[in-house]
Amino acid sequence: MKDKKFIVKDKKSVFIDDEVVIGENVIIYENNRIEGKTIIEDNATIYPNSYIVNSKIGKGTKIYSSMIENSEVGTGCIIGPFAHLRPKSKLGSFVKVGNFCEIKNSIVGNHTKISHLAYVGDAKIGSSCNIGCGAIFVNYNGKTKSKTVVGNRAFIGSNVNLIAPVFIDDGAYICAGTTIDKDVKSNSFVIGRVHQEEKENRALKYLNKEKS
Repeated sequence: MKDKKFIVKDKKSVFIDDEVVIGENVIIYENNRIEGKTIIEDNATIYPNSYIVNSKIGKGTKIYSSMIENSEVGTGCIIGPFAHLRPKSKLGSFVKVGNFCEIKNSIVGNHTKISHLAYVGDAKIGSSCNIGCGAIFVNYNGKTKSKTVVGNRAFIGSNVNLIAPVFIDDGAYICAGTTIDKDVKSNSFVIGRVHQEEKENRALKYLNKEKS
């Protein structure tokens, strides 16, 4: 392990490979495992219960209870808790990847937020985008994997499905619950939901059946 001045809170519960390079003022909490040719730059914080292998962690980045494999994380990012960066993921600076998000073979631009419960696979996402809760980048059709490209400042609402290959241009707004299978032009507003129907008192019929 090649290191400068950093802090390990509990050396008994932390494993750090000899090849790992750690910068100054890094704090590593208990129950962490850091392997391979990992580089952790200055002022980063690795909170408990993370696993990092063959990855680069940028300056000032904070990692909470997450798994990072063969990936690159930029400056000032927040990862986790319970995020998974699979191989060939590259995050720009000040990116947020939050609770139960999975990133795979994707590039994510600066200041983009993927805050919770999203899957981003085989994608390129621009800067200052918002990827909503439950958004899915549908990259696999059972035979081949395809790519999704999202431009800068795009808003991808909650529970959106992006069926690759597809291109979302700069500034597009995709409403929650929409499935996208065609390219979207710059600054377009897209909504694709089944219209809600309400059958008054119909629930009583089904509830009565369940009781009988």
